[in-house]
Amino acid sequence: MAGTKEIRSKIKSVQNTRKITKAMEMVAASKMRRAQERMRSARPYSEKIKAIASHLAKANPEYRPAYMVVRELKKAGVILVSTDKGLCGGLNTNILRLITNQVREFKDKNVSIEFTAIGSKGLQFLNRAKAKLLSQSVHLGDTPHMDVLIGAIAAQLTAFERGEVDAVYLAYTRFINTMKQEPVLEKLLPLESSELNQEAGGGHGWDYIYEPDAESVLNGLLKRYVEALIYQAVAENMASEQSARMVAMKAASDNAKNVIGELQLIYNKTRQAAITKELSEIVAGAAAV
Repeated sequence: MAGTKEIRSKIKSVQNTRKITKAMEMVAASKMRRAQERMRSARPYSEKIKAIASHLAKANPEYRPAYMVVRELKKAGVILVSTDKGLCGGLNTNILRLITNQVREFKDKNVSIEFTAIGSKGLQFLNRAKAKLLSQSVHLGDTPHMDVLIGAIAAQLTAFERGEVDAVYLAYTRFINTMKQEPVLEKLLPLESSELNQEAGGGHGWDYIYEPDAESVLNGLLKRYVEALIYQAVAENMASEQSARMVAMKAASDNAKNVIGELQLIYNKTRQAAITKELSEIVAGAAAV
């Protein structure tokens, strides 16, 4: 059995660890609230631009935007959204497992893949897997900025416009609530009229006059729509990250408290055994005299 000095050292070490995890839990809780507010504040813009895009899709103009051209799937682009930091439970593990399964399905269909990594953890995973990397964006901080994301996003959008990839998918962790986050893989491009028309509603038609022309207006609008979808995904992923980190740090703090209690019990038993032994030796010595 370990000595009392060694046990006291272990208790002190676990107490220090618990202070760190408790502080990280409180920081994550504060950041989580801000991330949720940011996520919700981005929704009205994405919903409005989707409604406008759906109205234009229902108008059925003569020009068909490049983002709505459907091709046979031979090469896919995947935008993988992950976190820059760890200590957030199984958040990254779940989305990377989803990507691994999807890559296996694509390989079975002889579909090649080009990746865009948003977040350091996803980038490290893709480098270890020796996947083909088209672009990357890391060290996003606690707030997503479109000017930081736009470079990595534009690489995939340009590849689709040029026909270098036939479809673009978006993988991220959707925020459900504080205790639940769901990894999802969504088809981003090509945009399908049926999905956009869900927002249009009603049985009446739409008629627009385009200035300068339908090509410029539709391409610009749909590009902003896709960028809004990606920004919303990154915002939801950040909210999920802070929620998962808060829950993980709370569990770590609770476990540390339990370990401290167990070590304290062992320390008391060891100390009591040492005292009993000393008393027995004193009594035995006195009896011998």
